[in-house]
Amino acid sequence: MCGIFGYLGTRDAPAFVLEGLARLEYRGYDSAGIAVVTDDGDLAVRRAPGKLQNLIEDIAAHPLKGHRALGHTRWATHGAPTEANAHPHADCTGRIVVVHNGIVENYVALKERLLSQAHTFTSNTDSEVICHLIEEHVTAGHPFVEAVRLAASELKGAHGIASIYADEPDTMVALRIGNAGGVSVGYGQGEMYLSSDLSTLLPLTTRVVSLPPGEMAIIRPDGSTYQSLDGTTVEHEPQVFAVNPVAAAKGGYRHFMLKEIMEQPEAAMSTLRGRITFNPQGITLDEVPFSTEEIQGLNRVTLLGMGTSNLAAQVGARLIESLARIPATAENSSEFRYRDPVADAKTLVVSVAQSGETADTLEAMHEGMRSGARTLTICNVDGSQATRLAEGTILMHAGLEVGVAASKTFTNSMLCLYLLALHLGRERGVLDAAKIREHVQGLELLPGLMAKALELNEDAYERLAAKYAQSKRFLFIGRGLLEPIAKEGALKLKEISYIHAEGLPAAELKHGPIALVDPETPVVALTPQGALYDKMMGNISEVKARNGQVIALATEGDVEIAKHVDDVLWMPNTPPFLVPMVAALPLQLLAYHTAVYCGCDVDQPRNLAKSVTVE
Repeated sequence: MCGIFGYLGTRDAPAFVLEGLARLEYRGYDSAGIAVVTDDGDLAVRRAPGKLQNLIEDIAAHPLKGHRALGHTRWATHGAPTEANAHPHADCTGRIVVVHNGIVENYVALKERLLSQAHTFTSNTDSEVICHLIEEHVTAGHPFVEAVRLAASELKGAHGIASIYADEPDTMVALRIGNAGGVSVGYGQGEMYLSSDLSTLLPLTTRVVSLPPGEMAIIRPDGSTYQSLDGTTVEHEPQVFAVNPVAAAKGGYRHFMLKEIMEQPEAAMSTLRGRITFNPQGITLDEVPFSTEEIQGLNRVTLLGMGTSNLAAQVGARLIESLARIPATAENSSEFRYRDPVADAKTLVVSVAQSGETADTLEAMHEGMRSGARTLTICNVDGSQATRLAEGTILMHAGLEVGVAASKTFTNSMLCLYLLALHLGRERGVLDAAKIREHVQGLELLPGLMAKALELNEDAYERLAAKYAQSKRFLFIGRGLLEPIAKEGALKLKEISYIHAEGLPAAELKHGPIALVDPETPVVALTPQGALYDKMMGNISEVKARNGQVIALATEGDVEIAKHVDDVLWMPNTPPFLVPMVAALPLQLLAYHTAVYCGCDVDQPRNLAKSVTVE
């Protein structure tokens, strides 16, 4: 995940910001850079690919002096990890710089417009358009702060952005759009700090404002003021944190699980970095060590997992069959290892596990290997046993997940499986370049769609928790790619709230489970608009005819569905293959708020462990 760190004060700003960037190294990155307002009023930018140490050595050899600086660690999306593509990026005058976490969904159109207006670009990144947009508005006569706000209004997607301007050296502007790219402002004595990660500020100060989505901070050495992105003044009192590493790690959230749910747009960006390219649009999955000939020789894919990972695998099997046209099945690891499965050198076995240490999945991998199958693992922990066993590893890059109930590792697992399905489809000749471009265009939207899904329904979850928490049981129903998501929604609810819940294919209702439907059994129906919408509406009618209560998960703007159900949770309109990743988020939040209402230990549910290392 990209990192931002800034400073305004009286210290040696370059050295101080480099120390801040070092505290962000754990997030992963492939280049680093810093912009310094020097003592003579210039704006100096230094950048280096590779490790932060390369940047440190460059500055040691060619020192910079100044008391205002802004730094960045980058994980590449648009453009390779080169010096030119590293942040900060400067405008045509070299007086405005920007650092950026996020994906500018409409950058192609913005860049074409800016090029037509004689702006000169020096990188292949989407981020560079931001500094040129700010330059446009400054040139038009707008003050720097207003220019940043106007530039932000032109961006699509979810972002964390910070900027400095040499002509106003005592001002740093930072903003947040959507639930991605965290922005926290730290208050010191005669100095101010900025970071994308709250935990990096707490060694420096206990007084912090974590910027909500849709707001900007105007930071000066003696304090900060705040505005919404429509220009309205907003008041924020700094939150006082105890010097407590656990509290710091929670980032101001009540529970780790909620923090990790809210991190999913940024976690998705981390999965995509380096694996998709936007100009030209394509995918690169170098972690798959098999040749085109070997992939074309495969006749079966078997996906292994337990619990949430198994449900991600079920989505993955559907994606692989649809996009690569290879027969694919998702297997419960514990059952696969004991049932004498059929596998050979033309079988690809893909394990899915956040920890890479799940005993049943490791043994199932061994079972596949004994049969001569080729092996991959999708995992969140590099160096785990699964990564050592498999021929290739696709890392989730979700970051540390503390909450026992998986959230961001679930969505990142599905995203990795989607990328794998595209890779297999391309290598097998099923997907041509035009089809790959279509999928990449959708993937470009994913972080923003996830951010919007987290913003919708904010006022609904606590109300629904109070209304339904005393229910005897829940049923979750879905079809197609959303059948495993219905099962995951049920699993999340019972894991952390201890309310019994069952997820099942919607058509399965009338083959027995409909006997459970009564006024005390809410049915959560996953009903976004799409090919199976009418079928799902039929299932909702079956439930309502038996006096059941229905909570629908529906596409924002669907005016019809509210007439047929008791309550609605909304999700944004989403490309079909991304629907599972976006639909999972409201279900996670429904489970979370229900568990909080019930007074349950959300982060450490009873009887559960994060990694199941015994059979």
